[in-house]
Amino acid sequence: MKDVLGDKRAVLLLVGPALLIYTLITIVPIGWSLVYSFYSGGLLSGMQFTGLDNFTKFFSDTTALQALWFTVRYAFIVTIAQVALGYLLALLYVFMLRRASNLIRTVVFFPVILPTVAVALLFQQMFQVAPTTGPVNGALEWFGGSGQDFLGSPGGAFWVLIAMDLWRSMGFYAVLLYAGLLDIPEDILEAARIDGAGTLNLVRRIVLPLSLPVLLSSLIFSINGTLKVFDSIVALTNGGPGGSTMPLTLHMFQTSFTYGDYGYGSTIATILTILCLMFTVLIFRSTRRDIAKG
Repeated sequence: MKDVLGDKRAVLLLVGPALLIYTLITIVPIGWSLVYSFYSGGLLSGMQFTGLDNFTKFFSDTTALQALWFTVRYAFIVTIAQVALGYLLALLYVFMLRRASNLIRTVVFFPVILPTVAVALLFQQMFQVAPTTGPVNGALEWFGGSGQDFLGSPGGAFWVLIAMDLWRSMGFYAVLLYAGLLDIPEDILEAARIDGAGTLNLVRRIVLPLSLPVLLSSLIFSINGTLKVFDSIVALTNGGPGGSTMPLTLHMFQTSFTYGDYGYGSTIATILTILCLMFTVLIFRSTRRDIAKG
């Protein structure tokens, strides 16, 4: 094996095809989109070089700024909640629910396998106010309140969307983090228990530091997924009401494919890519010292 890995031609032969495919399907489209961001227009109307005009237009476009604010706010809340709830579920499973392993894992992971459209329809029915009252409004009326049009108000639609995405995805992070917790040696936990460490001290001083790398991976995975959210919003609210739940991805899609302005759509895609890189680097830099200590 050392002879093979020491031979540059053998290494190139092994990784070359995968590297070529990755370059063609990932790097080339990103570069292409970056070039398009300096043009305006579409394939039918023709592309005209406009320099940095699209970037200037973005920061004076109220719809784009509203979409940017919604995207950052949504990604921040959902990422923290996804990873925190997933971690709590993983800890519950490790310390309290081992005997019900198959049942718990099935129940927790079940929403992950459901189609996005089916989940969106389920939540629309749950929060429906008319003509049929959904279970949530039914419960409000039973307790003496009045029905609310959750999906018809900007604030209500935002929190219903967050609740739906949390319900749908926290099982995935629970399973991912549980796999990380399994890597913690059992003899270390047992030694801490013998020394008198309670559950909270065990989690705070041993489990949390040792599971920091998988927590970091989950944060990066989640922030990149939530910044690029598209399907769940289209299925539940389609950006409404009044564009209050429109993310950058949906604004980019409508700009490019509904209005035919590929240049400005590519500019939005470039800004979204920069945003993903910025958050990823920020998470890496903020946790690098803690991981080195761990």
